[in-house]
Amino acid sequence: MIRSFVLASAITMIAGIVHAEEPIVGSWKTAAGETAVIASCGGSYCVTLKTGKYAGRKIGTLAGTGGSYAGEITDPAADKTYSGSGKISGNSLRMQGCVMKILCKSQTWTRL
Repeated sequence: MIRSFVLASAITMIAGIVHAEEPIVGSWKTAAGETAVIASCGGSYCVTLKTGKYAGRKIGTLAGTGGSYAGEITDPAADKTYSGSGKISGNSLRMQGCVMKILCKSQTWTRL
């Protein structure tokens, strides 16, 4: 009985470690061809450009789990911030930014 409990606990811990990282974390190729890195930052996920004209600039913060995220996205060229969202489907991330939730623009990013 104790042996079964210990084995079940070990399997649960290993499964938790394997699934600890959200699918949004990683490097992504933006629609403009730049590389963006999404990493955990203080309970949410920060989006930072790593290549291109705005390399090093944080362009968003998203929160969520399981493939659906919401937060803020900044257009670095216009220096405007919009309510945003991201949804993962396989190796694609559909990013959307909206003004007043009615005027929206979407892009699809690809996992690198």
